[in-house]
Amino acid sequence: MAPTTTSNITASYTSPTSVKVFSHVLPSSAVTSTEEKTNYLSALRQSVVRLQDEVNGFLTTKMEEDKALAANAGLKADDKGEEDNYGEEKVEEEG
Repeated sequence: MAPTTTSNITASYTSPTSVKVFSHVLPSSAVTSTEEKTNYLSALRQSVVRLQDEVNGFLTTKMEEDKALAANAGLKADDKGEEDNYGEEKVEEEG
């Protein structure tokens, strides 16, 4: 029997004012059968999607907070500038 190992999938956000870490525990990667490998890859994919959703939600909230701060300071929101600061998600569609 193969030893049980666990690992995490992690993403980190760091700014001058905050740090946020997103992490999900992955199932054991010490799999041997085709069914176990299929289950592992399925769980990995689900974790990646959840992590992506969490990061996107967090960044959307940060952008809204920045817009509110800018509006309170009398500045106009700059969507292009926000994309430069936070990045624009590019999702490939499965075909």
